[in-house]
Amino acid sequence: MNLLKMELKYSIETLLNQGWSRRRIARELGIDRDTVGRYAAQLGKKEDSPSYGQGGSNAATEQEVTTGTEDRTGGSPPQEAEIEKALTRSLCEKHRSWIEEKLEQGLSARRIYQDAVSELGFADSYQSIKRFCKRLKKKQPERFWRMECEPGEEVQVDFGLGAPVRQSHGKYRRPGLFRMTLSFSRKGYSECVWKQNSETFLRCQENAFRYFGGVTKTICPDNLKAAVIQADWYDPQIHPKLQEFARHYGTVILPTRPYHPHHKGKIEAGVKYVQNNALKGRKFESLEEQNTFLREWESSIADQRIHGTTRQQVAKLFREKEKPALRALPSMIFPCFEEAPRQVHRDSYVEVARSYYEVPQEYIGRQVWVRWDHRLVRIFNQRMEQMMVHVRIAPGKFSSCLGAQGRRGSVEAALAYWMDRVSRMGSCVLAWSQALHEKQGVRAMRGIRGLLGFSKKHSNQAINQACEQALQRGFFRLAEVKNLIGKRSPQQNFSFLEQHPLIRDLSEYGQLIEPFELSNPKLYENIHSP
Repeated sequence: MNLLKMELKYSIETLLNQGWSRRRIARELGIDRDTVGRYAAQLGKKEDSPSYGQGGSNAATEQEVTTGTEDRTGGSPPQEAEIEKALTRSLCEKHRSWIEEKLEQGLSARRIYQDAVSELGFADSYQSIKRFCKRLKKKQPERFWRMECEPGEEVQVDFGLGAPVRQSHGKYRRPGLFRMTLSFSRKGYSECVWKQNSETFLRCQENAFRYFGGVTKTICPDNLKAAVIQADWYDPQIHPKLQEFARHYGTVILPTRPYHPHHKGKIEAGVKYVQNNALKGRKFESLEEQNTFLREWESSIADQRIHGTTRQQVAKLFREKEKPALRALPSMIFPCFEEAPRQVHRDSYVEVARSYYEVPQEYIGRQVWVRWDHRLVRIFNQRMEQMMVHVRIAPGKFSSCLGAQGRRGSVEAALAYWMDRVSRMGSCVLAWSQALHEKQGVRAMRGIRGLLGFSKKHSNQAINQACEQALQRGFFRLAEVKNLIGKRSPQQNFSFLEQHPLIRDLSEYGQLIEPFELSNPKLYENIHSP
C-alpha cells in the first residue's frame, strides 16, 4: 500500500478541518477519494462530525433531514438517498487494510466475505463486501500515448466487410474489404475480395503499393491468420510467405499488439470510413463493379477531404510530402508460389500436390516447410534454411527412389556401377566378379556388393589374394571367398629334373663309395644289415 508524504497528509487534515468534502480534496490534491477517506478515518474524522461536510457544518444537514423543509437560501431539500449516503458509511471501512491484503492475494469477493464472517465476525451482507471490493479495484484509466509517423514511415492494413454483391443464384453476399492507410497523409487504398488467405492478402498489399507508387519502411497489419501464425507483442511468428514478401519489397512487418486496437487506430477509423461513407446502403451486381466504384470514390471523395486530425487535404499532403518519401518499387512483382508445412514420411519423402520429394533422412517423423511453384519445389527446415531443391514432377511420381532389389535405374546401369566399384579393389577381385556374373547373371550383383562389404574389415590386398585362390580352385560362393581371406596359398608341386649341369651321374657316386667299402667291409655290412 502506497504511503502519502507528510505534507500531503497535513494538507488532507487541514482541508478536512476546514469542512472540505472528500471529493473536493481528492480533486484539488490529485489523489484518490478512497485515499482521502482512509486518512480521514485515521484522523478520526467521520461524516457526522461537526468539521466534516461540503463547505459547511453538518448541523444544517441534520436540521434539513429532521425538518424536511427548504434551507434558508430557498434551495430544495436533499434526496433521501443522498442523505442516507451522507450519514452512513460502509461497515467494511474499518476492515479496509484487511480486505486490501486479501485482494492482493487474489481472493474473490465471495472468499473474502466467508473469511470476514469466520475471522472477524462480520455482520453485514455479502453485497456490501462485493461493492467495497469493486471500489477498491477501481484504477485510474490507462493513458494511451498518441502515435504519429513521419512521411513514408508506416502503413496500416486490415480487413472489414464490403457491400453486398449479387451471386449467381440471386442472393447477396458480403465480400471482404481490404483497406490500407498511410499513417502520415491518411491516403488509403480499398479493394474487395472473396478470400482472406495469405496469397490474396499479399496481392492486395502489392496492388496498394503500386497504387501509391512506392513502399513504406514498415507495415503494421492486424494479427489475422494470413499474416501472423502466433501473435505476440515481443516475438510474433510472422507467416513465412509474408516475410518473403517484405524482403522482396524492402520493408519490415511490425504487427500490432494483441488486444490493443488503439495501436492501429488509423486503419480502424479508415475501414469504418469506407463502410459508412462509400458502401453503406449500396449493393453491387459484381465484385468488379464494387472495386471500380471504390477506385472512383477514393480519388473523388476520400482524397479530396480535409482530414479531421491533420487539418489538411489528403491528396495534397500525400503528393507534397509523403510520396517523395516512399521507397522505390522493385522491378518485378512478388513471385507467385504456394507453401505449407509437411510431415516427413518413414521413407524420407514429403507429399506435394500428389507427388513425392526426397528429404534428408534425419528429418524422418519431423515437420518441414515446403514452398512450390509451377517449376520447383523447395524444402526448408524449421529455421527456414533451404535444404533441398527438386524439379516439379508428375503426380504419383517420386523425385528419386530405389527400384527392385534396391537398385537405382536399370539393371545394366546398376551392374556397371558395382563393377566399377570392385575394379578399384584390384584385378583379381574384378576377375572373380566377372566370372561370378557369367555363372549367375543378375543374381551375382549381391555377391559383388558383398565383396565391397569385406573391405570394412580386411585390406584390398587380402581380398585380392582370396579371390585369386577362389579362381584357382573354382570357388564362386561368397562364403568360400570369406574363408580364404587371410590364409596362405598352398605350396606348388614341382617336377624333378633327371639331368642338370650341377647334378652328377649316379655312376660317379659309385666310384666314390667303392674304395670306402673295400677299406671298411664290417661297417658297410652294419649299414646295410636289417
